[in-house]
Amino acid sequence: MAIEDRRQRERDARRRLITATARTLAETEGWEAVTTRRLSTEIEYSQPVLYKHFGSMEDIVEAVAVEGFEELAETLRAARGDSRASGDELGRVAAAYSDFATKNPALFDAMFIRSTRLHFAAEDTPVPLKEAFAELRAAVAAIAGGRDVDTLTEVVWSALHGLVVLGRNGRLRPGHDTARIELLVTQLRAASS
Repeated sequence: MAIEDRRQRERDARRRLITATARTLAETEGWEAVTTRRLSTEIEYSQPVLYKHFGSMEDIVEAVAVEGFEELAETLRAARGDSRASGDELGRVAAAYSDFATKNPALFDAMFIRSTRLHFAAEDTPVPLKEAFAELRAAVAAIAGGRDVDTLTEVVWSALHGLVVLGRNGRLRPGHDTARIELLVTQLRAASS
Protein backbone atom coordinates (compact mmCIF):
# COMPACT_ATOMS: atom_id res chain seq x y z
CA MET A 1 0.00 0.00 0.00
CA ALA A 2 2.94 2.36 0.60
CA ILE A 3 3.79 2.53 -3.12
CA GLU A 4 0.18 3.34 -4.03
CA ASP A 5 0.06 6.01 -1.30
CA ARG A 6 3.25 7.59 -2.67
CA ARG A 7 1.87 7.55 -6.20
CA GLN A 8 -1.35 9.17 -5.03
CA ARG A 9 0.60 11.88 -3.21
CA GLU A 10 2.61 12.49 -6.40
CA ARG A 11 -0.59 12.72 -8.49
CA ASP A 12 -2.10 15.12 -5.97
CA ALA A 13 1.07 17.23 -6.00
CA ARG A 14 1.07 17.41 -9.82
CA ARG A 15 -2.60 18.37 -9.80
CA ARG A 16 -1.93 21.16 -7.28
CA LEU A 17 1.05 22.32 -9.37
CA ILE A 18 -1.11 22.49 -12.49
CA THR A 19 -3.87 24.50 -10.81
CA ALA A 20 -1.42 26.79 -9.01
CA THR A 21 0.45 27.48 -12.24
CA ALA A 22 -2.80 28.11 -14.14
CA ARG A 23 -3.91 30.53 -11.45
CA THR A 24 -0.58 32.35 -11.39
CA LEU A 25 -0.56 32.72 -15.17
CA ALA A 26 -4.16 33.93 -15.15
CA GLU A 27 -3.48 36.50 -12.42
CA THR A 28 -0.38 37.85 -14.16
CA GLU A 29 -1.31 37.55 -17.85
CA GLY A 30 -5.03 36.80 -18.02
CA TRP A 31 -6.90 33.57 -18.71
CA GLU A 32 -6.13 33.86 -22.44
CA ALA A 33 -2.49 33.02 -21.59
CA VAL A 34 -3.48 29.78 -19.87
CA THR A 35 -3.25 27.03 -22.45
CA THR A 36 -2.24 23.39 -22.10
CA ARG A 37 0.89 24.11 -24.14
CA ARG A 38 1.86 27.03 -21.89
CA LEU A 39 1.08 25.06 -18.73
CA SER A 40 3.13 22.09 -19.85
CA THR A 41 6.06 24.41 -20.59
CA GLU A 42 5.76 26.19 -17.23
CA ILE A 43 5.52 23.05 -15.11
CA GLU A 44 7.88 21.02 -17.31
CA TYR A 45 5.49 18.14 -17.87
CA SER A 46 4.16 17.01 -21.23
CA GLN A 47 0.64 17.83 -22.35
CA PRO A 48 -0.39 14.16 -21.97
CA VAL A 49 0.54 14.44 -18.27
CA LEU A 50 -1.82 17.41 -17.98
CA TYR A 51 -4.58 15.39 -19.62
CA LYS A 52 -4.04 12.55 -17.14
CA HIS A 53 -5.17 14.98 -14.45
CA PHE A 54 -7.60 17.18 -16.33
CA GLY A 55 -9.61 16.32 -19.43
CA SER A 56 -9.70 19.90 -20.72
CA MET A 57 -8.85 23.51 -19.97
CA GLU A 58 -12.39 23.89 -18.64
CA ASP A 59 -11.61 21.21 -16.05
CA ILE A 60 -8.53 23.16 -14.97
CA VAL A 61 -10.51 26.41 -14.67
CA GLU A 62 -13.17 24.60 -12.63
CA ALA A 63 -10.53 23.17 -10.31
CA VAL A 64 -9.10 26.67 -9.82
CA ALA A 65 -12.63 27.97 -9.16
CA VAL A 66 -13.32 25.29 -6.54
CA GLU A 67 -10.06 26.19 -4.79
CA GLY A 68 -11.18 29.82 -4.95
CA PHE A 69 -14.46 28.98 -3.25
CA GLU A 70 -12.52 27.25 -0.48
CA GLU A 71 -10.52 30.45 0.00
CA LEU A 72 -13.62 32.63 -0.20
CA ALA A 73 -15.40 30.52 2.41
CA GLU A 74 -12.43 30.87 4.75
CA THR A 75 -12.21 34.61 4.09
CA LEU A 76 -15.91 35.12 4.83
CA ARG A 77 -15.72 32.85 7.91
CA ALA A 78 -12.82 34.90 9.27
CA ALA A 79 -14.66 38.17 8.61
CA ARG A 80 -17.82 36.88 10.27
CA GLY A 81 -15.94 35.77 13.35
CA ASP A 82 -13.74 38.84 13.74
CA SER A 83 -15.69 40.76 16.36
CA ARG A 84 -12.67 43.06 16.88
CA ALA A 85 -13.09 44.53 13.38
CA SER A 86 -15.33 47.48 12.76
CA GLY A 87 -18.91 47.09 11.59
CA ASP A 88 -21.46 44.39 12.06
CA GLU A 89 -21.14 40.83 10.79
CA LEU A 90 -22.82 41.48 7.42
CA GLY A 91 -20.76 44.62 6.87
CA ARG A 92 -17.53 42.75 7.56
CA VAL A 93 -18.53 39.88 5.27
CA ALA A 94 -19.59 42.24 2.47
CA ALA A 95 -16.31 44.14 2.71
CA ALA A 96 -14.35 40.87 2.78
CA TYR A 97 -16.17 39.64 -0.34
CA SER A 98 -15.34 42.85 -2.20
CA ASP A 99 -11.74 42.80 -1.00
CA PHE A 100 -11.35 39.14 -2.05
CA ALA A 101 -12.60 39.95 -5.55
CA THR A 102 -10.31 42.97 -5.83
CA LYS A 103 -7.21 41.09 -4.71
CA ASN A 104 -7.88 38.00 -6.87
CA PRO A 105 -9.38 39.20 -10.18
CA ALA A 106 -8.51 36.14 -12.30
CA LEU A 107 -9.60 33.78 -9.54
CA PHE A 108 -12.87 35.71 -9.19
CA ASP A 109 -13.34 35.40 -12.96
CA ALA A 110 -12.86 31.62 -12.77
CA MET A 111 -15.37 31.44 -9.93
CA PHE A 112 -18.06 33.76 -11.27
CA ILE A 113 -17.45 35.11 -14.76
CA ARG A 114 -16.07 32.32 -16.93
CA SER A 115 -18.51 29.69 -18.09
CA THR A 116 -18.19 26.49 -16.06
CA ARG A 117 -20.26 23.46 -15.23
CA LEU A 118 -20.26 24.41 -11.54
CA HIS A 119 -23.75 25.06 -10.23
CA PHE A 120 -25.07 26.32 -6.94
CA ALA A 121 -28.16 24.95 -5.23
CA ALA A 122 -27.95 21.59 -6.99
CA GLU A 123 -27.38 18.08 -5.76
CA ASP A 124 -23.94 18.00 -7.37
CA THR A 125 -22.82 21.39 -6.02
CA PRO A 126 -19.25 20.99 -4.76
CA VAL A 127 -18.84 21.40 -1.01
CA PRO A 128 -16.62 24.53 -1.23
CA LEU A 129 -19.37 26.37 -3.15
CA LYS A 130 -21.91 25.39 -0.50
CA GLU A 131 -19.57 26.49 2.26
CA ALA A 132 -18.95 29.92 0.71
CA PHE A 133 -22.69 30.44 0.29
CA ALA A 134 -23.27 29.24 3.87
CA GLU A 135 -20.86 31.84 5.25
CA LEU A 136 -22.63 34.64 3.42
CA ARG A 137 -25.99 33.17 4.46
CA ALA A 138 -24.97 33.12 8.13
CA ALA A 139 -24.17 36.84 7.99
CA VAL A 140 -27.43 37.62 6.18
CA ALA A 141 -29.45 35.55 8.66
CA ALA A 142 -28.54 38.05 11.39
CA ILE A 143 -30.53 40.79 9.60
CA ALA A 144 -33.16 38.70 7.82
CA GLY A 145 -35.96 39.28 10.28
CA GLY A 146 -38.94 37.32 8.98
CA ARG A 147 -37.67 37.22 5.40
CA ASP A 148 -36.61 34.06 3.57
CA VAL A 149 -32.89 33.83 4.37
CA ASP A 150 -31.89 31.91 1.24
CA THR A 151 -33.61 34.35 -1.11
CA LEU A 152 -32.28 37.36 0.77
CA THR A 153 -28.78 35.85 0.64
CA GLU A 154 -29.09 35.44 -3.13
CA VAL A 155 -30.13 39.09 -3.43
CA VAL A 156 -27.26 40.28 -1.22
CA TRP A 157 -24.81 38.11 -3.14
CA SER A 158 -26.14 39.47 -6.45
CA ALA A 159 -25.79 43.04 -5.22
CA LEU A 160 -22.23 42.47 -4.01
CA HIS A 161 -21.33 40.72 -7.23
CA GLY A 162 -22.79 43.56 -9.28
CA LEU A 163 -20.88 46.18 -7.31
CA VAL A 164 -17.63 44.25 -7.74
CA VAL A 165 -18.04 43.64 -11.47
CA LEU A 166 -19.26 47.14 -12.28
CA GLY A 167 -16.43 48.63 -10.23
CA ARG A 168 -13.78 46.43 -11.85
CA ASN A 169 -14.99 47.35 -15.31
CA GLY A 170 -14.89 51.09 -14.65
CA ARG A 171 -18.66 51.48 -14.69
CA LEU A 172 -18.82 53.06 -11.22
CA ARG A 173 -17.01 56.05 -9.78
CA PRO A 174 -13.62 54.96 -8.42
CA GLY A 175 -12.91 55.35 -4.73
CA HIS A 176 -16.47 54.83 -3.53
CA ASP A 177 -16.47 51.06 -3.04
CA THR A 178 -16.60 51.22 0.74
CA ALA A 179 -19.40 53.80 0.74
CA ARG A 180 -21.49 51.68 -1.64
CA ILE A 181 -21.08 48.56 0.50
CA GLU A 182 -21.90 50.50 3.67
CA LEU A 183 -25.03 51.91 2.03
CA LEU A 184 -26.12 48.45 0.87
CA VAL A 185 -25.65 46.97 4.34
CA THR A 186 -27.36 49.94 6.01
CA GLN A 187 -30.39 49.58 3.73
CA LEU A 188 -30.59 45.83 4.35
CA ARG A 189 -30.38 46.33 8.10
CA ALA A 190 -33.02 49.08 8.00
CA ALA A 191 -35.38 46.87 6.01
CA SER A 192 -35.18 44.19 8.71
CA SER A 193 -36.21 46.59 11.49
